[in-house]
Amino acid sequence: MSAPTVRCWLVERTFGDRDFVTIVYATPDGSRYQQRQRSSTSLQTGPTVTAATEIPEDDLEPVPDEETRERYAAEVERTAERYDPDDPI
Repeated sequence: MSAPTVRCWLVERTFGDRDFVTIVYATPDGSRYQQRQRSSTSLQTGPTVTAATEIPEDDLEPVPDEETRERYAAEVERTAERYDPDDPI
């Protein structure tokens, strides 16, 4: 039996100095998140980064502070208003 999943929305994309991009997906209320790192090459050749994705509940981390939770929740709202879940962004 597979773990239950949660639809999470893209809330942050940060370009690092070592050819890595950090992508953060968060739950609609901003309370949990998953951070992924991908090389800029894999962004072009690998799976598409979409507005939302289904993430197993066990793979989500709690957001450590209220300010970040509020920022993530606001960004989820903006992203969800502008994009369909499967839209590449």
